[in-house]
Amino acid sequence: MTQTPTAQTPAQGKARAQFTVPAQHPMVTVLGSGDSLLRVIETAFPAADIHVRGNEISATGDPREVALIQRLFDEMMLVLRTGQPMTEDAVERSIAMLRASENGTSDGQETPAEVLTQNILSSRGRTIRPKTLNQKRYVDAIDKHTIVFGIGPAGTGKTYLAMAKAVQALQSKQVNRIILTRPAVEAGERLGFLPGTLYEKIDPYLRPLYDALHDMLDPDSIPRLMAAGTIEVAPLAYMRGRTLNDAFIILDEAQNTSPEQMKMFLTRLGFDSKIVITGDVTQVDLPNGTKSGLRQVQEILEGLDDVHFSRLSSQDVVRHKLVGRIVDAYEKYDSENGTENGTHKGGRDSRHKRK
Repeated sequence: MTQTPTAQTPAQGKARAQFTVPAQHPMVTVLGSGDSLLRVIETAFPAADIHVRGNEISATGDPREVALIQRLFDEMMLVLRTGQPMTEDAVERSIAMLRASENGTSDGQETPAEVLTQNILSSRGRTIRPKTLNQKRYVDAIDKHTIVFGIGPAGTGKTYLAMAKAVQALQSKQVNRIILTRPAVEAGERLGFLPGTLYEKIDPYLRPLYDALHDMLDPDSIPRLMAAGTIEVAPLAYMRGRTLNDAFIILDEAQNTSPEQMKMFLTRLGFDSKIVITGDVTQVDLPNGTKSGLRQVQEILEGLDDVHFSRLSSQDVVRHKLVGRIVDAYEKYDSENGTENGTHKGGRDSRHKRK
């Protein structure tokens, strides 16, 4: 992309920038189908005048806003050059990252293009990438540390990204096996009333892990890998008494571990292994009076060498936009009413929080 120097108009206090989109990039890739991407940009910068003529895009307005628009188009072009398409969500997240950087609320130097073009795993015609700055830092932390905690609300990609890193490590022969585990804790429903054998009763708790595996591996290969022990999906109780060497181990839904279970799990770590622990401390389904091991472990291990805590927020939710707003609404309600997940702490409804 070429651009003219930003020209200041002192009398009006405005600036103007002009961008030329290279011929090899069709304008639809920059503006979106039906100008959908352009509308996202216009909505984000309502005081700026943005005009398109041929392959020329110009922006006029407040100098700071124009500078941000200029940076945004530069970042978009860097992404497009990798062959990756821009989406409305990617443009919105890019704008949020650029604004955070300008306002000094971002504590890093990563650019939107660096975040959006980091490939973790390519499988079955799709590529798994981080979509937010915190997700990128979470993925980078998994590369750098032996034990990583991914803590945040639903939909922030904690488990999915960890699974992608586990499959990547297995495929690159960094580890010999993947171990996926969850505590089998009742979330308002009674386990005993579920039909079937013990394994069939436990299976619903592990189903989300199977679903993620099917997104990342050939489904036909999964039974073979599980039969060979290369991939193991099991309840947390099955980890007791074991030492896990040369493995990528993921503990999901860790907010539902007791302090004793958390200590037991962490001490399973063997040589040449990596542990990722994910959970949402706002959705604890433990019986009344039982402290969450995930809440306690932050007080115990924070600052310990080779242990990293990655904290994600509603801004990192990559599900439907409404999910992020729901998370924020619950946090606001809880802070105003002294509640937890909309119910009084220790109240009679606390064990039915996730109906």
